[in-house]
Amino acid sequence: MRGPATDPRTIAGHRRARRTAGAVASAALLLPLLGAAPSDNTAPASSAQLQSVFAAAAAEYHVPQSVLLAVSYLQSRWDAHAGAPSVSGGYGPMHLTDARTAIAQAPHHSEGTEDARGDSSRPALHPDTAVPQNSELPARLKTLTKAAELTGLPAEQLRTDTAANVAGGAALLAAAQRDLGEPLSGDAADWYGAVARFSGADDSSTAATYADDVYDLIRGGEQRTTDTGQRVRLAARPGLSPDTSQLGRAGLRTVSAAGTECPTTVSCEWIPAPYEEFGDGDYGNHDLGSRPTSQSIKYIVIHDTEGTWNGVLQMVQDPTYVSWNYTLRSTDGHIAQHVKAKDVAWHAGNWYVNAKSIGLEHEGFLASPDAWYTEEMYRASARLVVYLATKYGIPLDRQHILGHDNVPGPTTSTIPGMHTDPGPYWDWQHYFTLLGHPFHATAKAAGGLVTVLPDFTANRPAYTGCVTAGAPCAVHGSSEVRLFSAADENAPLIKDIGLRPGGGASTIGVNDIGSRVSTGQRYAVADRDGDWTAIWYLGQKAWFKNPLEQPTAVSASGLVITPRTGLSEIPVYGRAYPEKEAYPAGVPVQSVSPLPYKLLAGQEYAVGDKVPGEYFYAPTFDTAPHKVVIGKDMYYEIQFGHRVAFVRAADVRLLSSAS
Repeated sequence: MRGPATDPRTIAGHRRARRTAGAVASAALLLPLLGAAPSDNTAPASSAQLQSVFAAAAAEYHVPQSVLLAVSYLQSRWDAHAGAPSVSGGYGPMHLTDARTAIAQAPHHSEGTEDARGDSSRPALHPDTAVPQNSELPARLKTLTKAAELTGLPAEQLRTDTAANVAGGAALLAAAQRDLGEPLSGDAADWYGAVARFSGADDSSTAATYADDVYDLIRGGEQRTTDTGQRVRLAARPGLSPDTSQLGRAGLRTVSAAGTECPTTVSCEWIPAPYEEFGDGDYGNHDLGSRPTSQSIKYIVIHDTEGTWNGVLQMVQDPTYVSWNYTLRSTDGHIAQHVKAKDVAWHAGNWYVNAKSIGLEHEGFLASPDAWYTEEMYRASARLVVYLATKYGIPLDRQHILGHDNVPGPTTSTIPGMHTDPGPYWDWQHYFTLLGHPFHATAKAAGGLVTVLPDFTANRPAYTGCVTAGAPCAVHGSSEVRLFSAADENAPLIKDIGLRPGGGASTIGVNDIGSRVSTGQRYAVADRDGDWTAIWYLGQKAWFKNPLEQPTAVSASGLVITPRTGLSEIPVYGRAYPEKEAYPAGVPVQSVSPLPYKLLAGQEYAVGDKVPGEYFYAPTFDTAPHKVVIGKDMYYEIQFGHRVAFVRAADVRLLSSAS
């Protein structure tokens, strides 16, 4: 069925209207629907007004409401994020991109000084961490400018006002439909090409993946309450079949997935990181291997690039720089693979973890953690992780799907420089729901373990230092829960002697992980006091608020370790290396170096895995001397602080959390 705007005269009238000041007045009619002034981001009085905003914008720009709602959901899940930009400079529910403004507001500092390779058998690798920035941004990173031209609304209003933002997104969709020579139809099936163009992708594979996701949403429907308390619903249309032939007229390039290790449900291309020798015995930027034949792949590490897509791709193709396996683009979920899974990338700052992991970098620029991640990137990432986890037998839990901020420093001196991405604004609960493994209570009653599980939207701890050192960050949802030294929010935060050997206090800085736990992590319960729960954390009893009416953790079951009978304390390690007797001639023995923490008698810690001591010797460009050393000593991976750690199996007893 064709809508009322199919008449060419009507379409022409809309084109003329967008070129006049009348567009300002027309779009401005949408703004009062949220009951707020244009720059007011406070929650509206009615929790259904955002639904009306979508309806009004769809009617004004003759875009099917289902298309507008589904596109917005794939961008932001209908959230406003209090006007803060995404990691790729997108604003509001429609993720209108203004990356130049976002870059100008982002801090110019690094969130860690780690040696990304993390192998103490060779010199530390500290390349320049400045991400190249292109003078001319691609169109996908400046859609807000075009929306301003189409609507006549000021850029600032499109960035900060929800109704204006939705109007801008509707205007972009209508413009894409007209550019394809298609009528402004009332039938959602007629908008496949425009949706594909809205993604900002410059290749047909990525655009098609994005459009397919939009139409899957329309067919299945969706509903949720947004970060401003708005209830929004997209009604399901199970039989909808879009006109996919429109994509052929979109003028997009073709990208081959040849050479990639990706599922068919994502758009993927091969952009290899170089394995090259240069200088006096130097080479980069990864090591050749034969995984999983030579050694198992145990972990997937989630990173944030702290740089734009184009700049980051320049870096990973530099043989003098570091490497990772995949990069994911924020605006459309496109994936580039750089290092084969059989080889070892230099990405996590811990050689033991590097040798047993695959690293995924998610697009973001500079060091601005006060930002959010797009739904389409979450979905592409989740599909890739499920594919990799299935292929290599990696458990889908927080002991094996790690943030870079969960990777331990391999030695004491490395702890302060370890990176902290993807940060407190990565939505681990939503991510694991997309992985098909949502977190939930696994014990019927309060017992010996808890899984950290705050409501992401409602959980809004204060952070500082996102844009300006010491200044408050924008307040929005977080996956992380703060820890105190007593059951009192005025008590001092838990201290981390690894981060601050002098005994300095932890802070609420966005990159300070000394007193924080994260969604999905499991900890052994140490005590309870009314609305407060204490866990064992870095050798201490750490308290967090966990009220029954708004819990931040749920009961769990599983295995824990505690020091073997007769031991008052045991060492904790940042890597599970073999005993010295395991090393063959020609392979230098690597020290089993304990971290500065102690695990004391009477304390318990959740177990993630049991693994043998293992070391991958690969210090030369010539692969002939490379060898995987596997020892007889066994280790348990445990959730020790915000990061995981390792203890020798010979030092501990393994117990059920119910014991």
